[in-house]
Amino acid sequence: MSRRTTRALTAGTAAVLALGLAACSSGEPTADPDRIVLTPAKDGGSGVQPVGNPVGDGTSAEVEGYRMTDVRLPGPQGIGEVSFRILDPAGAPLLTYTEEQTKLLHLYVVRDDLSQFRHLHPTLADDGTWTARVDLGEPGRWRVVAEFIPQQSTTQGPATPIVLGTTLRVAGDWTPVDVPRGEEAETGDDGVVRARLLASGEVGSNGRLRLRVTDADGEPVTLGSYLGTSAHLTGFAVDSRGFVHVHPYGAPEVDEDGTVLTFHTVFTEPGDYRLFLQVRVDGLLHQLAVTAPVTTAG
Repeated sequence: MSRRTTRALTAGTAAVLALGLAACSSGEPTADPDRIVLTPAKDGGSGVQPVGNPVGDGTSAEVEGYRMTDVRLPGPQGIGEVSFRILDPAGAPLLTYTEEQTKLLHLYVVRDDLSQFRHLHPTLADDGTWTARVDLGEPGRWRVVAEFIPQQSTTQGPATPIVLGTTLRVAGDWTPVDVPRGEEAETGDDGVVRARLLASGEVGSNGRLRLRVTDADGEPVTLGSYLGTSAHLTGFAVDSRGFVHVHPYGAPEVDEDGTVLTFHTVFTEPGDYRLFLQVRVDGLLHQLAVTAPVTTAG
């Protein structure tokens, strides 16, 4: 029996065990760390509802009258809470949101040199304060970027995400590092899972970006569900630090060379983008970073 056949049988057995443990999965880590959950997106699709193009790129704390205020990060130790509030155009705390990828708000805490990335899902208090536990691990200038959709009626057109951001300093000595660029930076590897960019991106409102995901031996992997879909990908323009969020396009394609993910992109400017891919494999969440060159079409 070949190694590939053996691996396929092992993955199939794990999937059967997972189905015996639970009839469904929320896409979030389970309380039992030993429980393996392999849950593809429903009907083999992306599991993501279409939304309008985001307004804002995370470089400003105010967009379309919405404001991010009272932003706080942990002290010099870097371990504690991140907190903030979102105010609506009338200046009142925003309390109602539309869910996107299973969450009311996605929070990204990113060191300014793009060497560290945290994707958090804070909780909302009655007074409009969002809080989340975070371990930054290092001092430096850290960006706090919130992506959310204000709740609106269905007659107001497509739901449009708002992206707000600000930068704070966590005390301590630090030296910014250069963002990896070039062909070597098009592959991310955490020792267990590997992701490789298959082609450069293009400026445009209906682009496609493809990544191949494998294990450390170059074999295909079975992706579990994370935030209701097969993968989550966010990024930042290396030069401007502008935030971009792309969505999976269809189901993963599996062949002998790996598991290929296709994402819908809306790049507005050419240049290099540092992308952070999050996927669940064998019940564990993996985060991989690649740098993608984006060119002007034609």
